[in-house]
Amino acid sequence: MMDRRALLRGLGAFGCSAAAHPFLTTVTLAGTASGKGLGDQRLVVIILRGAMDGLDVVRPLGDKDFATYRPTLGKAEHLELDGFFGMHVGLSGLHPLWAAGELAFVHATSTPYRDKRSHFDGQDLLEAGTGPDLPISQVRDGWLNRLLQSVPGLKAETAFAVGRQEMRVLRGPAPVLEWAPDTAVDLSPQAQLLLEQVYHDDALFQSAAAEALLLGGAEDMDMAAEMDPAKAMRQAKRGEAGRVAAYAAEKLRQETRIAAFSLTGWDTHKAQGKRLGQSLRQLEQVILRLKADLGPEIWGKTTVLAMTEFGRTVAENGTGGTDHGTAGAMLAAGGAIRGGKVYGQWPGLSEAALFDRRDLMPTSDVRTWAAHAMRGLYGFDRTLLQSKVFPGLEMGDDPGLIL
Repeated sequence: MMDRRALLRGLGAFGCSAAAHPFLTTVTLAGTASGKGLGDQRLVVIILRGAMDGLDVVRPLGDKDFATYRPTLGKAEHLELDGFFGMHVGLSGLHPLWAAGELAFVHATSTPYRDKRSHFDGQDLLEAGTGPDLPISQVRDGWLNRLLQSVPGLKAETAFAVGRQEMRVLRGPAPVLEWAPDTAVDLSPQAQLLLEQVYHDDALFQSAAAEALLLGGAEDMDMAAEMDPAKAMRQAKRGEAGRVAAYAAEKLRQETRIAAFSLTGWDTHKAQGKRLGQSLRQLEQVILRLKADLGPEIWGKTTVLAMTEFGRTVAENGTGGTDHGTAGAMLAAGGAIRGGKVYGQWPGLSEAALFDRRDLMPTSDVRTWAAHAMRGLYGFDRTLLQSKVFPGLEMGDDPGLIL
């Protein structure tokens, strides 16, 4: 069931799913007294809600089939990475990190989620960290919280929940606290008018819609519709990413060792050439802000993992976008990683090599990379990671992501 607070976050998001476009972002923090139990290493997990197109972010330009599937998107400007892959210019500010060995990508990776292509289900599985043999309905906690349940002397860092977009990845009995920046529901006149009309006769959501309009500063519901409704989302998110990163960095400089939050806007069914760049610049801002605010010493002990619920189709669609797919890409940054490399086994883009002859084939499990990162950072036992944190996972050999 959807409650009023959840509805208020989703208003103004006129994409295919509210799961891809929540208004508010919550930073969830966990720390230990004087760093005991987790040492001095920092981990930041960023959930990219909406299914980021890894094939556009990290383009396999050396694959002869790529240009065939992406006649428009594949020709966009890019930055060279390793002679085979090129990086979207929306992350151009991170290119120096690549050169310094502080930025890496994992390609053709995915959760065990297959075929249904629901943002809600995909995000739930990503944050629960479970496999296909354990129904998501039976899982009450997230994989980061299960990790923290095994840490002695754990305590929650003091924080304030101003608005709440729950991070399921840290849900559970281990002590964590949440904070979110103040965010006004800034709706355009057209969006305000639409909300009034849609919910006028809906007894369940009418009061919530009215509250959203009030928060948005609506005074005259007959005003002319002059703005694009999508501007409401951009205004609501303006500056939020930087505030989230700054707050996380402030806490990570103190007793906090693990932070998790989400970034939205990755659902690019149409006009991907414009929309993906906007989202990537937001991610770039977050990473650069973390690096700057943490300072060289702590940044050198930090790993940032940015992951998404699933990838997008190999072929671009008729509206300049891409649809829900399977495998995608994960980003890793920080002074604690071995960067300057695209990790993962590349499956190729020939039709026979695709998943269901439409999607990038998964060649690794995103949980494997997270598990090896936590083992490399904190020394957690492999059995603990495979049985409790990620039940049923086979980690395999260490890919060497962590220094």
